[in-house]
Amino acid sequence: MPTLQALENLGGSARADELNAEIAKLMDLSDEVLNYRRPTSSTNEVPYRSAWARTYLRMYGAIERTSHGVWALTPIGRGLTPEQVKQIPSKVRAMQAAKKAKALVASSEQDDIANPVADVPAAIVQEVEAEVNADWKTQLLGVLLTMSPAAFERLAQRILRESGFVKVEVKGKSGDGGIDGIGVLRLTLISFQVLFQCKRYQGSVTAGEIRDFRGAMVGRTDKGLFITTGRFTSDARREATRDGAPPVELIDGEGLCDLLKDLRIGVSTRQVEVVSVHPEVFGAV
Repeated sequence: MPTLQALENLGGSARADELNAEIAKLMDLSDEVLNYRRPTSSTNEVPYRSAWARTYLRMYGAIERTSHGVWALTPIGRGLTPEQVKQIPSKVRAMQAAKKAKALVASSEQDDIANPVADVPAAIVQEVEAEVNADWKTQLLGVLLTMSPAAFERLAQRILRESGFVKVEVKGKSGDGGIDGIGVLRLTLISFQVLFQCKRYQGSVTAGEIRDFRGAMVGRTDKGLFITTGRFTSDARREATRDGAPPVELIDGEGLCDLLKDLRIGVSTRQVEVVSVHPEVFGAV
């Protein structure tokens, strides 16, 4: 349960080290406990048990781990009670036993399962795929626009974590000059602080809004990130890269959709094999 509570406190997503620190805080663990090493190895006991907790929660479907090493709550995990969480280890072990028991049956029946597109002409498959791909960004932006401001800020927090940022925090309050959050981008030898603003717009972000955001950055950082579901006007884009002013990186609705797809946050893709025959090759044999 502390793992789920820690994820909730951290905005629904976190890296393992952030989770361990929040769990220690929630459980009020002493330095003696945190420094205790397992008798059979040099591993600290708390991170070891925390890793097993994440494993059971992931296998149960309460949390998920992305390819970028970020752990995130799932809808299942958000609705679990403490009593239900206590039952997860035994349920997972039962699920694994049942899975092994069905393995032989599943393997024997696999050959009888038809490919849903095997008998569909390749041209029709391509046409359907093109239609779906053309519409997915509109659908995704529609979903994003229904999110609450706080949920959209948490989404931005997760995007930054997935993209390599650490110590990502959402301000969660108004009156901070348009700053919605802060993160640290760590490179090989250096790291720098980035302030971000995220807005659910259907329209366009203007140059004035970029200037206001930059004004809130002054004296705090030299790098800003503005994320929106809408668009940026030409003047806004010029203002973001104006000479002599701290640069502001811009991510519009189109870019946000591509980013979510690349990070596989709420978006999945599939590939369809298209087989083509080239008669000219056989004529040359």
